Amino acid sequence: MTLRNGPLSHVRVLDLSRILAAPWAGQILADLGADVIKVERPGAGDDTRSWGPPFLKDADGRDTREAGYYLAVNRGKRSITLSLDKPEGQRVVRQLAMQADIVLENYKAGTLSRYGLDEASLRRLNPRLIYCSVTGFGQTGPRRDQPAYDFLIQAMGGLMSVTGEKDGRPGGGPQKVGVPIVDLMTGMYTAVAVLAALARRNETGVGDALDIGMLDVQVATLANQAMNYLVSGRVPQRNGNAHPNIQPQDVYACADGEVILVVGNDGQFARLCEVFGVPSWAADERFATNAQRVRNITALSALLREHFRAWERERLIAALDAAGVPCGPINSVADVFQDPQVRARGMLQHVPHPCGVDVPQVMSPMRFAAAPLTPRPAPPLLGQHSDEILAELGYSGADIAALRASGAV
Repeated sequence: MTLRNGPLSHVRVLDLSRILAAPWAGQILADLGADVIKVERPGAGDDTRSWGPPFLKDADGRDTREAGYYLAVNRGKRSITLSLDKPEGQRVVRQLAMQADIVLENYKAGTLSRYGLDEASLRRLNPRLIYCSVTGFGQTGPRRDQPAYDFLIQAMGGLMSVTGEKDGRPGGGPQKVGVPIVDLMTGMYTAVAVLAALARRNETGVGDALDIGMLDVQVATLANQAMNYLVSGRVPQRNGNAHPNIQPQDVYACADGEVILVVGNDGQFARLCEVFGVPSWAADERFATNAQRVRNITALSALLREHFRAWERERLIAALDAAGVPCGPINSVADVFQDPQVRARGMLQHVPHPCGVDVPQVMSPMRFAAAPLTPRPAPPLLGQHSDEILAELGYSGADIAALRASGAV
């Protein structure tokens, strides 16, 4: 087993999940140093392994079976293949659960109980276990048995009603976010929840059962839009790139390209006016306070757009940076990884992959002084660590061969 560091180097996670939400939580825990054992279906593995192209290319430039989607979510884990519908596979899962601190699973409600791998069964074997179920709709309620994907939850949870251009304008209509944001946020909430349960277990000696639903997460992350509705009774609408509560914040066209402007307070607005040579705007009763700017944004935005068109993009960004007014380019994904700040923070690293090449990885954004994180191993090949993990459980070579012959591994 690879030596680990990081603040969770003492923690073992049994990851029975696949796709994105719960595996994202598992990757966060792995980045923090936990030993995350990923259980996959023999022969097929996690669905995301086949979600390509693109696929990682080997040293000869040929496509491997490792899709970019899978490679984004499974860094630092060890992979073992087990058939959960076979008694031999179930026995191995129980043995792993007895040694684990945390179990992550995202099967439909009730599925694992058919195999005796549900929360009640595993926590009878290991009362200290923190068992976390991640599903689309949670373990209760009328939709508990229904499957869900990020796109569906973005729609059901209100996110698409406030994302995209206004109705009636070019490109208007509901729009999903460009990354699977509900899956990612569910993974974040899951990681926070299991670590909170771990902290409580340190006090009580007893584990817990956690129920995380994607729809719950999306409702929670409506944030200011939810509260805008709850305190006003007015249903939020799509507003393009303009902020509903703070102005001016929008996309503006310069003479040679677009920028975003993010004015967060009255002082920044006054400095913006100075750069544009119109300091009187900061005293204009229509624009002097944020509340007035929100009410009069149509008039203000028309005036601003005239001034933006008179500037070249890079000159304006430099002038506003010097004035302390947040403004920046709209980077492509390629631009992001060339950004000097992103490069300085080491957010892109390359780690060795078993297929003989280095695989790029977007690193954890967490920074620890006392327990610094180091790049974790590449996302594993399917079943890469099966023999290693079984040997740690006490299985002999002959035992492992028998498991393989039975189809359980």
